[in-house]
Amino acid sequence: MARLFDANSTLKRLRNRYRLVIMNDDTFEEVVTFKLSRLSVYIMFSTVFVLLVGLTVALITFTNLKYYLPGYGTQTQRRELIFYKTRIDSLERSMIHKDQYLENLKKVLSGNLKTTALDTITLEIQEPEISTH
Repeated sequence: MARLFDANSTLKRLRNRYRLVIMNDDTFEEVVTFKLSRLSVYIMFSTVFVLLVGLTVALITFTNLKYYLPGYGTQTQRRELIFYKTRIDSLERSMIHKDQYLENLKKVLSGNLKTTALDTITLEIQEPEISTH
């Protein structure tokens, strides 16, 4: 178990050198030879990944591709969107009130009114005292 987590052996394995040879299959001639280690391969792939991500972000940020992203727009488009949204909300509220009015008007004209009990409690209002000075 101690061998699995030994930092020296891990570092040694990362620094071991390997040879990558690309050969012509017909003539068995070596076309290209690379001397690599695991560490150099990790560093190379990490560098390529960071560069690709950076280029992609730069391409989207500094070109017109950003307008194709959902939720991104100019400030005037956002102001127009807020204006139209509030306008639609107020129109919707107005339409609901008109529908309620028409529904109540239909009930009154057809005579289908629900009668409610009237408040028959008498109120005793005291007259204010007028002082004569």
